[in-house]
Amino acid sequence: MKWITRERPKIDRLACPWLIKRFVDTDAEFIYVPSHEVVERAKAYDATPFDVPDVEYTHYGDECTFDYIIRKHKIKDAAVQTMAAIVRGADTDRHDLASQSSGLWAISAGIAHNIKDDQQLLAQGMIIYDGLYTWSKLLQNEKHTQSPFERTLLDVYQKFLHEKKNKAIPTWAKELKEIIQDQIDTNLTLSLKEISQTLNVHPSYLSREFSKYFDNLSFGDYIRKLRIEKSIALLEDPKYSLAEVAYLTGFSDQSHFNRIFKNHTGKNPSIYRKELHKK
Repeated sequence: MKWITRERPKIDRLACPWLIKRFVDTDAEFIYVPSHEVVERAKAYDATPFDVPDVEYTHYGDECTFDYIIRKHKIKDAAVQTMAAIVRGADTDRHDLASQSSGLWAISAGIAHNIKDDQQLLAQGMIIYDGLYTWSKLLQNEKHTQSPFERTLLDVYQKFLHEKKNKAIPTWAKELKEIIQDQIDTNLTLSLKEISQTLNVHPSYLSREFSKYFDNLSFGDYIRKLRIEKSIALLEDPKYSLAEVAYLTGFSDQSHFNRIFKNHTGKNPSIYRKELHKK
């Protein structure tokens, strides 16, 4: 069966062909023509027009053509229902309907600008909507940042990073200090570079603001300081070997631990431990 619509597709005119091919007509063929020729050529080609005014497959009220196809063909797939809100939001500039709508619009506008051939554009669109369907079906609960500590740290930055500056220590800095202190362990590998990439904030800004409220130390130096403080507490307990102390405080090996510990305290861990036990 042939389907026909306006040329230069972006959202609905790529999403609808994907939906039709996957759930309505696996042998569907899609034709793109100038908008004023759609109805006339639909008759000539014996094709079904869609996403143009005054045809069956089009927008109704606040819904787009993608919504109508779902309703018309009684598609009950839960992942498709999730996609519907995303497509509708992107196609009608209602990005409040789904957080993914603005991203879908940005990607669609970008590939439409880069690819001038509508059939090539359709081929790329099919890949995009296959990916969106897989995400909707299987991956909605997946996060790019998987570590619980990383997620918490990013949440703190997201919540407080844009607070107005004042003379008092900002809330985000206070809460971040508590979280780092609580969560310091062998999995603490997050860097300011990773934070800046995730938040789309320049790393130099984060570095400058971080050191302002964390003893004039960089993020890395502050983490190392906390590790040394934790190692000192562990050295007081004779049941831990030096290798175990190094492991429990997140150092890659004992020699690395020895070097950093001496830089901070002026003494090797073994000597420091002996002096502790003499007291």
